[in-house]
Amino acid sequence: MTNNVRNERGEQRADSAPGPIAAFARFVVCGGGLGLASSVAVAQLAGVMPWAVANAVVTVASTVLGTVLHALITFGGRALPGWREHLQSAGSAAAAYAVTSAAMFVLFAVQAAPGAITEQVVYLSASGIAGIGRFLVLRTLVFAEVRTIAAPPASAPPRMRPSTARLSLPAPRPHRYWVPAAA
Repeated sequence: MTNNVRNERGEQRADSAPGPIAAFARFVVCGGGLGLASSVAVAQLAGVMPWAVANAVVTVASTVLGTVLHALITFGGRALPGWREHLQSAGSAAAAYAVTSAAMFVLFAVQAAPGAITEQVVYLSASGIAGIGRFLVLRTLVFAEVRTIAAPPASAPPRMRPSTARLSLPAPRPHRYWVPAAA
């Protein structure tokens, strides 16, 4: 699951961060599989609780699992995601929740009793649109590689700090009314 790339000396090495097409393919497989499982779970839970609550429960559970899958598989991480990644991923999941909820509310406003197939088509379509947005957010913000600033080239002149060697200050003098503290 790693990309083989050549380093600056032409040697082949394994790189942990996949390219954008490989990452998107992994995102579709992981996120799509999780999305299909989520749609079944939402449909089942909606029978015993309000649809919006079922969607929220499934969204939270799938976000936690999805963040772990995307960190390790989609974006080639080597460690479990931390709180920062989970919180940022949750922000993108909140947006996805809003998109899927809005789509379903519009469906129920247009059709009082849509069929199960219609519900699934609308839900999966909204999830697909939200998923593309999530991929972009996760790739560019949440799991983006940290790039370090390279050191200046050796030919660049060193940065000079102001010198204090020529600055001479007079020694502090006691104030004429200064009295040392009694021992």
